[in-house]
Amino acid sequence: MNRDLQARTPHLILGGARSGKSSHAERLVTSLPPPYVYVATARILDGEMADRVRRHQDRRSSNWETIECPLDLTGALKRLQGRGRPVLVDCLTLWLSNLLLDASAGQPEARLSGLCKFIPAADYPLFLVSNEVGWGIVPDNPLARRFRDLSGLANQRIASVSSAVTLVAAGIPITLK
Repeated sequence: MNRDLQARTPHLILGGARSGKSSHAERLVTSLPPPYVYVATARILDGEMADRVRRHQDRRSSNWETIECPLDLTGALKRLQGRGRPVLVDCLTLWLSNLLLDASAGQPEARLSGLCKFIPAADYPLFLVSNEVGWGIVPDNPLARRFRDLSGLANQRIASVSSAVTLVAAGIPITLK
């Protein structure tokens, strides 16, 4: 693993579904000294998601602290300041989905702006995982198109404030920045 790439954070790790992006991000984080923080944005709404979350948990050792954060991601990251622990956010697209579906969450674009303002100020190694969702078929409904567009915008904005960006395809990390 490229030591220079490991040390450059914030680091955005992108990829499609089941591309290996989370595993790659975990390898980057665990190349640093423990303990680690895993910021989980998923909401477990069905058995399939419960199985997915369980697989992710089973991969991680006891060196990981998990913080569940489906909505106030920026607040959770700010509360980690001063601890110096490597942090993995998995994943930004689930966070965006939560924001879109929760009317009490406010405007997702405003939340994204707040996150982008905070990311460069993080005083700890920060790794963020996100899906590339816009490479397929144009969604057939307005909510899905809004999600696709918001995800693309988020990836662009977060990449612009990140020191490193990696695309994972077929389990192979490709350095973009």
